[in-house]
Amino acid sequence: MNSTCLLNADLHCHSIVSDGTLSPEDLAARASANGVELWALTDHDEIGGIARARAAAHAAGMAFLSGVEVSVTFAGETVHIVGLGFDENDPGLRRGLESTRGGREGRAREMAAELARVGIHGAFEGALKYVGNPDLISRTHFARYIVEVGACGDTAEVFRKYLADGKPGFVPHRWATLGDAVRWIREAGGVAVIAHPGRYHRFDATKEYALFSEFREHGGQGVEVVTGSHTAAEYVKYADMAIEFGLAASRGSDFHSPAESRTDLGRLPMLPGKLTPVWSLLQERVALPPQAA
Repeated sequence: MNSTCLLNADLHCHSIVSDGTLSPEDLAARASANGVELWALTDHDEIGGIARARAAAHAAGMAFLSGVEVSVTFAGETVHIVGLGFDENDPGLRRGLESTRGGREGRAREMAAELARVGIHGAFEGALKYVGNPDLISRTHFARYIVEVGACGDTAEVFRKYLADGKPGFVPHRWATLGDAVRWIREAGGVAVIAHPGRYHRFDATKEYALFSEFREHGGQGVEVVTGSHTAAEYVKYADMAIEFGLAASRGSDFHSPAESRTDLGRLPMLPGKLTPVWSLLQERVALPPQAA
């Protein structure tokens, strides 16, 4: 497999198993149609779609890496850590993800109660209509319901008005610790990657430096440099930070839905050539399609 930065790898996306709108099979078909050569499904705190995704990737002729996006609380904020190339049958990883998923229903019911106070009723039941896995009900599912009832024009507006910190429907949740998430991934044979660091807008430079430093100390090995929510300036910033902290670089669209996502699967700039691509650390963990194995 091509281990250079010129590989069309998409190592961050979501299916209906978490908060996407497409099945793993439909995602694989879309990725293949868009020229993706190496693909990973990274559902939130859930690995139940991996076997289907791997089979569909191989049927489409794509190489595949196991993936997950773990929710972490760091410095009082939610941060996401992507795991790649792990053994999805590892019992420690499975227990950790199960514990992280716990509490989502209680949080969701609190969110619905808060939304009812500002005139949006039936939000819990409404959000459930969009949930493929009830254990993974999230703000995105609430956002889709709020758009459905006409309170906002799109999901981005919902987050701005109702679901961001300090807004009427926001309810905080304590997730895994940074150390735990990295440990689960590493002990399962995978590589841990900081997801979309440019999205943590509440972090000043000191907190961002602390995140990268502690992540590295725990054994984290990668950071998303080219991702759907990053600007061109952020590609440059996080390429430099990858070099500064000795991290490999990852690339992923963070695709959720054809109607909602800013960047389609595989439609990202290539990684800057000065970086070490994360897939170069995972050559032995890449599952090749049968005809290429």
